[in-house]
Amino acid sequence: MNKRDMNIQRITFLRGPNIWTYYSALEALIDIGELEDCPSDTVPGMYERLTTWLPSLIEHRCSPGVRGGFLQRLKTGTWPCHVLEHVTLALQDLAGVPGHGFGRARETEKRGVYKVVVSSWQPEVTRAALYAGRDLVMASIEDTPYDLDEVLENLRDLTQSLCFGPSTASIVMAAEDREISAIRLSEGNLVQFGYGAKQRRIWTAETDQTSAIAETISRDKDLTKSLLDAVGVPIPKGRAVSNAEDAWEAAQDLGLPVVVKPVDGNHGRGVFINLETREEVQAAYAVAVDEGSGVLVERFILGNEHRLLVVGGKLAAAAKGQTASVTGDGKHTVSELIEIQINSDPRRGRGEEQPLNPVRIDSAARLELKRQGFESDSIVPAGVEALIQRNGNVAFDCTDEVHPDVAYIAGLAARAVGLDVAGIDLVAQDISRPLHEQGGAIVEVNAGPGLLMHIKPAEGQSRPVGKAIIDHIFPDNEKGLIPLVGISGTYGNEIVARLVFHLMSLQGWRTGIASQDGLSVGKRHLKSGNCATWSDARRLLLNTEVEAAVIENDGLEILLNGLAYDRCEVGIVTNIVFTDAMKREDVAHHDFENAEQLIKIYRTQVDVVLPTGTGVLNADDENVVAIAEFCDGGVIFFSPNPEQPVIVSHLAQGHRAVFVEHGKIVFAEGAGRMVLCDVAAVCITDQGRNVEQVRYVLAAAAAAWALKLPESLIQAGLEGFAQA
Repeated sequence: MNKRDMNIQRITFLRGPNIWTYYSALEALIDIGELEDCPSDTVPGMYERLTTWLPSLIEHRCSPGVRGGFLQRLKTGTWPCHVLEHVTLALQDLAGVPGHGFGRARETEKRGVYKVVVSSWQPEVTRAALYAGRDLVMASIEDTPYDLDEVLENLRDLTQSLCFGPSTASIVMAAEDREISAIRLSEGNLVQFGYGAKQRRIWTAETDQTSAIAETISRDKDLTKSLLDAVGVPIPKGRAVSNAEDAWEAAQDLGLPVVVKPVDGNHGRGVFINLETREEVQAAYAVAVDEGSGVLVERFILGNEHRLLVVGGKLAAAAKGQTASVTGDGKHTVSELIEIQINSDPRRGRGEEQPLNPVRIDSAARLELKRQGFESDSIVPAGVEALIQRNGNVAFDCTDEVHPDVAYIAGLAARAVGLDVAGIDLVAQDISRPLHEQGGAIVEVNAGPGLLMHIKPAEGQSRPVGKAIIDHIFPDNEKGLIPLVGISGTYGNEIVARLVFHLMSLQGWRTGIASQDGLSVGKRHLKSGNCATWSDARRLLLNTEVEAAVIENDGLEILLNGLAYDRCEVGIVTNIVFTDAMKREDVAHHDFENAEQLIKIYRTQVDVVLPTGTGVLNADDENVVAIAEFCDGGVIFFSPNPEQPVIVSHLAQGHRAVFVEHGKIVFAEGAGRMVLCDVAAVCITDQGRNVEQVRYVLAAAAAAWALKLPESLIQAGLEGFAQA
């Protein structure tokens, strides 16, 4: 390689909690060669070039912990991989990638070789940002040109094609705020929240409570109107028509002006409003008939278009529309004025982050222009206003203006159709007044409504609509959790996993297990061989039959993938030993050379224990004991020795421990004692003589205790395990 270069040697995508962070991350091994001798303060102009290209770096606090902290480090001298960490995060942010902004750059044992770790919402996007960041850092060092605009355009395209859309992202982020786990189930916007039998799913703004029948009804505008009318929701009078002549007859019967639209269209396609002549009605019919399976003619409702978001029968947000028009200058055509005066607005665009769509001259716009005596290529006289679009642009927040009666009617409309999440389109002159006072009406009820207009309105306050949906599917502080026991350590984990699985199954839970002994759900064996892997653990969490889970986590698997879950009720660490096998395997290649260094790996299991959960730790292993301080929940230490100093100290502080005393397994909390059973009665302990097996039994018993299983069940389960 070029001696003055940054050679990315290896990239590892950590798909769950890992040794660096609670979130998914990308870890890169990078050799900077002779650049190790080139900290940033020794490179003339590097600071100026980087801050010119990426002024947003001022927001990076870094180790000084203040705004501009990273720039302080850059000015006083820091190494290229630390710069790359921050540049990669900045590029992801500018590309529109949501996330946590986590980053680390750490030296390895080899001079000039670093590990760079950055949070990763989507691996392909982060990988692209890392390589782009490498090129940018090198350009800042070598003082060569760098086309940042082109790079950002490519990254934004990649982000929009691979990452969640804004609607789904807002729901996922809301779930994260409530500490509810999210799993992406497809390359699209299908997401699972929670685990196993407690999981819920969304597809953009549709939930697993969104009835297929209700969605079908919402697509049939005529049927929807009849259901709304039946419950007293004000609707525009109208009917389905069979041809252009029938459309004109319906318009005359209803009274002009009228609206012509497809029966099952969406996104406003083929919708024509305020039609007053036979020619307009029949021309509109000719377009609308190609946009759906039929055509409706409705009485035109005077007023402005509004979109109300209803979640769980309650108003969550509201937005109103604005007309689009241009003002002539006597020089430019209508088409040119649209580009100059309307589409130049940075809020308009095809991107998912832009709340307003570009205005184009479609059939509805041509009709509006024709009424005013214009064509698309007409030059509009100076000072003359030309209306282009009457509807659309529903992206101006008006939530606080909605009258309570209007909010109630919107909720009633959603319930009448059967939608738990609905976009209610209504027309009203003043949303702050009841509809019946102004002749307003609900014109459509839509399933799977877009949320961008509420998340990022063109004007007004952003509304927490993602939170509204999460609170709807997880009421009363539910989190979608199942009893989940994670087990990690150097050896013996498979025996502990089998014991815990046996005890949890006796409780009556349909329990899944992923361990070195295979993959099973209840009595159904799914896979043989070593299943203590991220992918097999994830299979359990996706399984709607699984009411509880036992997951064994190999240390190397944690290094290469992270954990498959981000929260558990019980986390067990059996032991931490650096074995000869580890010296031959990849663990050594990750710069771990002794048991004390392995603490970073195995503490990951304890890091994810819930505040209401329990860490179950081996009191006889000083490295395992050291992990206790990282547990957010309670800790139960286990040891065959009741006089073990860690046990004695822990009990003196009023905490819990499990040990063997006078040949009995004892549950202790503070000064309290509860004898469970004779250790010799547990067959796998060889009459209590096999000390390691005794430890495994104590670990499993402690986990069952932490899960609040009845003592009688734990006793029976341990004594009967050999026959299980």
